[in-house]
Amino acid sequence: MNFVGIDLHKKTITLCVVNQGRDILFRKMFACAEAEKIRAFFAALGAFQAVVEATASYEWLWQLLEPLAERLVLAHPKKLRVIAESTRKTDKLDAKALAEFLALGMIPEAYRPTPRQRQHRALVRQRYFLRKRLSGVKNKIRRVLADYNLDRSDLFGEKGQEHLAQAKISAADRVVVEQLLATWQHHEGQVVDLDRQLGAFARKAPAAEREARAVLRSIPQVGAVTAEVVLSELGDIRRFRAGKRVMAYAGLVPRLRESAGRSRELGITKEGSRLLRWALVEAAWRLVRHSRRWGTIFANLASRRGRKKAIVAVARRLLGVMVALLRTGQRYRPGA
Repeated sequence: MNFVGIDLHKKTITLCVVNQGRDILFRKMFACAEAEKIRAFFAALGAFQAVVEATASYEWLWQLLEPLAERLVLAHPKKLRVIAESTRKTDKLDAKALAEFLALGMIPEAYRPTPRQRQHRALVRQRYFLRKRLSGVKNKIRRVLADYNLDRSDLFGEKGQEHLAQAKISAADRVVVEQLLATWQHHEGQVVDLDRQLGAFARKAPAAEREARAVLRSIPQVGAVTAEVVLSELGDIRRFRAGKRVMAYAGLVPRLRESAGRSRELGITKEGSRLLRWALVEAAWRLVRHSRRWGTIFANLASRRGRKKAIVAVARRLLGVMVALLRTGQRYRPGA
């Protein structure tokens, strides 16, 4: 059996092939554009296993090699570096190190989403991207009007738009505002189209996904957007062995610093999906404003730790509730 370590970059791919005894058999480099040459090289290897780190651009290579390999492994970059730093003196995980760890059975594997989960993430993340762009465009328009003391809270409503059309601003600023308005309207249309696409995507969901979506929507203040973010970012909840792993995946667990037998909590790790954290924190704010029980929890935490840490703690607790309900398939009950 051959073991292949793959060091994948944007334009090049470096390969190292070792045997079970970790003796180097081949070293090779290809341009990523040479897909046919890469396929031919692997096809000539005979039986092989291969490992590549879970970078942003691994999917094309996975699709190329999957029909040829006896086993493909997607390596978790951070965990792999921890292992490498404890066993090797090099700071860089190159193709040789990957191949050796694969031969030794020491590769910490990363989760690879299913094709449907990848499509779901693509749609949900695009919607988030557009919403951020919309916020940026609106802020720029407000900034222009602020120079004339003409900004108002309902600027993007019907009356606000009438006010904007009649606002006395310079010719140059009028050009800027008109272009920004066109961008805003264009992105609004794109969001509406994406919402339709997400609706069609949800209607084609398998039974387990439909059930998970219904479970999440049963939680107060968890609307369609939050449910779609949680579903797309977490995927199958069964891949997490414990609720704490989900918290860590979302980056909502605090970092700890220990010294002289004492431990001190620092800020949250902020690892994993930024989009998931954003959705959970936004849902937590809505929940504490509309639920007496959750509002009391937040107030008690805020009195001791401050509002920022308190809302993160509520978001973490909300995620815990979501995980528990998704595992059991039960709907949310007041007091849960």
